Amino acid sequence: MSLLIVHCSCAADGSADRIARALVEEHLAACVSLLPGVRSTFRWQGKMHTDDEVLMLIKTTRERYPALASRLLELHPYELPEIIAVDVSAAHLPYAAWVEHEVGVS
Repeated sequence: MSLLIVHCSCAADGSADRIARALVEEHLAACVSLLPGVRSTFRWQGKMHTDDEVLMLIKTTRERYPALASRLLELHPYELPEIIAVDVSAAHLPYAAWVEHEVGVS
């Protein structure tokens, strides 16, 4: 199985909606789930920050990951976006087949 879930946080300013639509329209992702209400605390350039964000859970395949990551870097408003891919070790097989079909993997 080549399924991946890519985690990517984004500002709570509507940019996640725009990114999600582009990734699905361009067949880089089968689905992007947006989880609003995330509060992230982190250190950036030596200063502590706490920001409201939206977490994107992007469903794709290992084969499409390089193109997806490249496109995320183009679309994302952050200087250093979180792009973390997690292998899916088990999934409902018809769902996995749908993801592969949607991103163009046969």
